[in-house]
Amino acid sequence: MLIKNSEILSVGTEILLGEIVNTDAAFIAGRLALLGVSHYYQAAVGDNCGRLTEHIRAALERCDLLVLTGGLGPTYDDITKETAAAVMGRKLVPDEKAMSTLRGYFSGRGRAMSPANEKQAYFPEGAEIFYNDHGTAPGCAILDEERGKMIVMLPGPPRELTPMWLDKVEPYLRRFTGSMLVSMNIGVCGMGESDVETVLHDIMVAASDPTVAPYCGEGDVRIRVTARCNTPEEGREKCRGMTEQIYETDVGPFIYGVDESLEEAAVRLMREKGLHISAAESCTGGLLTKRLTDVSGSSAVLEYSAVTYTERAKTAFLGVPPELFAEKTVYSPECAEAMARGIMAASGADIGVGITGIAGPDGGTEEVPVGTVFVAAVRGGRVIQRALRLRGTRQHIRYLSTNHALMMVIEAARG
Repeated sequence: MLIKNSEILSVGTEILLGEIVNTDAAFIAGRLALLGVSHYYQAAVGDNCGRLTEHIRAALERCDLLVLTGGLGPTYDDITKETAAAVMGRKLVPDEKAMSTLRGYFSGRGRAMSPANEKQAYFPEGAEIFYNDHGTAPGCAILDEERGKMIVMLPGPPRELTPMWLDKVEPYLRRFTGSMLVSMNIGVCGMGESDVETVLHDIMVAASDPTVAPYCGEGDVRIRVTARCNTPEEGREKCRGMTEQIYETDVGPFIYGVDESLEEAAVRLMREKGLHISAAESCTGGLLTKRLTDVSGSSAVLEYSAVTYTERAKTAFLGVPPELFAEKTVYSPECAEAMARGIMAASGADIGVGITGIAGPDGGTEEVPVGTVFVAAVRGGRVIQRALRLRGTRQHIRYLSTNHALMMVIEAARG
């Protein structure tokens, strides 16, 4: 059997009520794409046997592979296995390994296993079982080779589903897929999506394998380079050639990394160069520092930063002279530079960053509206400055400000 197309059906009334965000479907869709499996439909259905049966039957009329998420728990409304087995004409039978694992799970926590949990060790006859290393609900796959149909059932919690998919389901599915897709994502900051598309238009039109497509990230742009291949190594090699070509275009100076976030790229580059950074933040309230410290290994480049929200704090901790506020105001490139130099002097860092501005929604004026942010990055005698006019919510303005700051850090680190 060769799997050509797929659907995802998420089971759970809590999804329909908006009580949880269905991140499972997004994750699985991305992984199916990498397997080279087409994906045309997604749906969510509540914990109702009749409606679930109807959706499963309809999906199997359209697709080779149906992925069901959720509804594998021990309660009465966890009906995914029972319903899917009935549709496929299979009876449920116990699996001794799953039963033993369940008993061990509860015993190891000093609890007795309830009879309700036993249903989690029953599976459609002939199913491939995916044992759960992170919870009590195993997943499984039912294959009907005669009809050319497969149903994969997975637990709903992402902390259980994600490792089960990567470690067990995906290797199993590779037996039934042909070529695969491998992608590289080039990160661009400082150019809009339309500008990137204009520069890369001829490359995108001419490219067929690998393909090239830009899309908006959260305050940046990603260029996805995707190759069809038989092995991951072959795919990466094809993508690398196209990536090198894109670096040579006018987009190149705005590229911060491949398959990494802005903060990961900044920390990686500073570690490679042996550089240290400190930041003095006002309107971003420590967000830049948080993003840096979210990256493993950031302790090698960051000793400390400071949130200096008021003029008094900027003077007391950073040595910004009070007369600068009177002459240039706190919302000025001069203030951002003075903050950067002050934190450098205090910390001994190689790179200092200063951020000051108005994130809103209050505090703006006609002369200095909400979204006005000044960022300075200093390394030695070099000063990189940006005056930003940003729009959006308070949270978005703060996030975009740190995006620009991180790109300036990368520029300063490159020298």
